Amino acid sequence: MREEKETNLEIYNTLGDRWYTAYDDPVALLREESKLLSPWIETNTFEYFKKDSSKISILDVGCGAGFFSNFAASKGFQITGVDQSEESLAVAKLHDPTTNAKYVTADAEALPFEANAYDVVVMLDFLEHVLNPERIIKEASRVLKPGGLFYFHTFNRNPLSWLVIIKGVEWFVKNTPKDLHLLKMFIKPGELSRYCKTSNLDVKKQIGMRPRLFTRAGYELIKTGTVPKELRFEFCKNTLLSYAGFAVKN
Repeated sequence: MREEKETNLEIYNTLGDRWYTAYDDPVALLREESKLLSPWIETNTFEYFKKDSSKISILDVGCGAGFFSNFAASKGFQITGVDQSEESLAVAKLHDPTTNAKYVTADAEALPFEANAYDVVVMLDFLEHVLNPERIIKEASRVLKPGGLFYFHTFNRNPLSWLVIIKGVEWFVKNTPKDLHLLKMFIKPGELSRYCKTSNLDVKKQIGMRPRLFTRAGYELIKTGTVPKELRFEFCKNTLLSYAGFAVKN
């Protein structure tokens, strides 16, 4: 029986400090996405729990080199980041000036934590890389406290997202490896809501995300193949390409 093809994640094991310094690489897009998503999660979490950040525990699953985890640590949250890439976690630790973020090598399908352990679980740009997102969401729900928040960001599955997110990045961003993303592993918003529902999670919000391409920074990206420092992402109503959101555990 032929093994199911997976996305090419080797890029993340070899980036080293380029996680934080490269602009001629798709990892720069992740950094810019984080600049929108991280403050949004911070604000929404404060509004929801209405208590000091030091009393809120967060688990960042598939944390990579710690873009969100290190941000959360700087805001005083109790943050633990998990990833299977030890190379990425080593970079994350080096870029945590607070030294308060905890980093653990772990499999998202079998998290080494007790049930009902965290107030918040975060999965950003992660679910589109796994073969069984429903199982991983169920595991996230297991470690999440009742009433806790589950945040996500991923990509919708349709011909336009293939053209823009997969082929567009391959065409216009230097050093994009083959099979960084596979369309079959993208998740439609309705599918994600269903996965959450079967894991006792009630989706409260789904919102689209997009880069501001019709700007000078967007033009420079297309012209040069590098991601300008000025490129920004924004939320939008349309979830056709990329979308974020959160659910509450019942």
